Amino acid sequence: MAVLLAFALLGLPGCSQDKAPPSSFVLLDGSQVTTAQLKGKVSLVNFWATSCTSCVAEMPELVSTYNKFKDRGYETLAVAMRYDPPSYVVNFAQSRQLPFKVAIDNTGAVAREWGDVQLTPTTFLVNKRGEIVKRFVGTPDFAELHRLIEKLLAET
Repeated sequence: MAVLLAFALLGLPGCSQDKAPPSSFVLLDGSQVTTAQLKGKVSLVNFWATSCTSCVAEMPELVSTYNKFKDRGYETLAVAMRYDPPSYVVNFAQSRQLPFKVAIDNTGAVAREWGDVQLTPTTFLVNKRGEIVKRFVGTPDFAELHRLIEKLLAET
């Protein structure tokens, strides 16, 4: 029973078409992207930290996923947690040549807006209408994620 309750509280099975919260992400170059600007694309918003071994381990898969779908209206936004030193995030993004947008949530406001994200990695998949379709806590099942992205990209 406690396990079922934990899954319900964490929302592991997914989200029921909740709207993505209105957020403003500060990218490494100082520019900003808003949730509204992601509408019309299938977007993956990944909360991570350089100190999180699972986050670091899943990054090559996030890069591969981005490269596979980017030309079809897919966007990835990696949001570093507020406790992650900006210099570490910049170094990580540059040394691994991350091809997608990387933001730093230096106040923790974005993590709070997205359901008070505490655990990393936490990943949200958002459809073209700006609705959260799935939330993954921990490393996603990438085969499942790819099937879901394919389905969402096919929607009009």
